[in-house]
Amino acid sequence: MTGFDKGYYERFYRSKKTRVSSAEQVAHLCQGVVGMIRWFGGDVGSVLDVGAGVGLWRDWFKKNVRAATYRSTEISEYACTTYGHEKRDIVTWRTKEKFDLVVCQGVLPYLSDEQASAALENLAAMTRGFLYLEAITRRDLDDVCDRELTDVAVHERPGSFYLGRLDRHFTRLGCGLFYKKAGPLLFYELESLAT
Repeated sequence: MTGFDKGYYERFYRSKKTRVSSAEQVAHLCQGVVGMIRWFGGDVGSVLDVGAGVGLWRDWFKKNVRAATYRSTEISEYACTTYGHEKRDIVTWRTKEKFDLVVCQGVLPYLSDEQASAALENLAAMTRGFLYLEAITRRDLDDVCDRELTDVAVHERPGSFYLGRLDRHFTRLGCGLFYKKAGPLLFYELESLAT
């Protein structure tokens, strides 16, 4: 794929044959992430979705957590126009606003090492509480991903690239969920993956 145009979104989001996940699958993910945050005693009053795609997280929040303020961003002009997101580049964009939950699903592997590092710093700066991060790694591409359904035109990095940068700012909770170290919540030893 040369860009995040209509063809990209049709293939990886809309087509039942080639999409990575359905709205139902993403709804299960949203329910799980919000459920864990609430279990830990966290709040989900504000959400930032970076790389919001076709807006599946937004749709779920609109239906299930109506009181939450929700902000979605995308780099793709097509996605912004079609799905109503703000056009932002996470590599260079950072608002002073902080969010209870920041979602970044599938964005970082498209960025160079330098860009991904800058994006992680921006994500950390905007996170007040929890970060849900999904970024496929080299191991994922080798052992987990269905290469017919996954856009493999990404930077193949080891997980340690992401985790080393995340560990500066976050406590690892597992399943892609991280908590800002400066936050007030405490976690049992086996709830966190402390290094």
